[in-house]
Amino acid sequence: MSAFVDIKDVTLRYKGRSGSQDTLAVEHLNLEVNQGDFVAVVGPSGCGKSTLMKLATGLHFPSVGSVRLDGAEVDGPVSIAGMAFQNPVMLPWRTTRDNVLLPMEVVEPHRRKIRTSRATYQQMADELLASVGLGDAGDQYPWQLSGGMQQRASLCRALIHDPRLLLLDEPFAALDAFTREELWCVIRDLYYEKEFTTILVTHDLREAVFLADTVYVMSARPGQIIVSREIPFPKPRPIEITYEVEFGELTHELRSHIAQARG
Repeated sequence: MSAFVDIKDVTLRYKGRSGSQDTLAVEHLNLEVNQGDFVAVVGPSGCGKSTLMKLATGLHFPSVGSVRLDGAEVDGPVSIAGMAFQNPVMLPWRTTRDNVLLPMEVVEPHRRKIRTSRATYQQMADELLASVGLGDAGDQYPWQLSGGMQQRASLCRALIHDPRLLLLDEPFAALDAFTREELWCVIRDLYYEKEFTTILVTHDLREAVFLADTVYVMSARPGQIIVSREIPFPKPRPIEITYEVEFGELTHELRSHIAQARG
């Protein structure tokens, strides 16, 4: 059985501006993610973690190698994926509910249906917002929300069209430690409720170990996977596990791999 996400021997070279050298972002990159898995990708800054995400969603294409999603070659932006980023990028003139509904206005078949069934879609958005503790925020505007609330809304926007693949590109990095841990638990609970395949890119090793089934470590640029570490702790994990000795030892092990990758 083939992997749900299959990145095989991929090299990607970014073209430099006139007179400048090309940038070799990743080289001989291989990653397989089975359907329903939650994996995290960590590594030194600039190692190609975000490039990996763009390859998986068809925002960039390999110079060499192949990227397949659910058995099909990725040849353009994929509609079965949702993405959440470090910056929630909410449109300030739209309410929280309408920000969440934005993908429905561009993704088929919802794009055709939302004009005639908007009340139904609004109810979907309100239910999803309620599931992350934002049940009363639908009519509020982004400027009325805290950073943590905006990031919860961003997660809802990524999930509103029931994607089979969720990509998280350092979505909690800008938040304070307490809010970050709250949102770890939110994504943990959403994952078990909706059973989407997830790829998380993060610099936070505690975050990676808390959420993921497997953590992959990338080398310095040009990036490739150099370590695969299965996480042995039973799931779903309580936040208290992050303060246990075994948890700390595993994060330190991963940190040592990254230190070696940096050279």
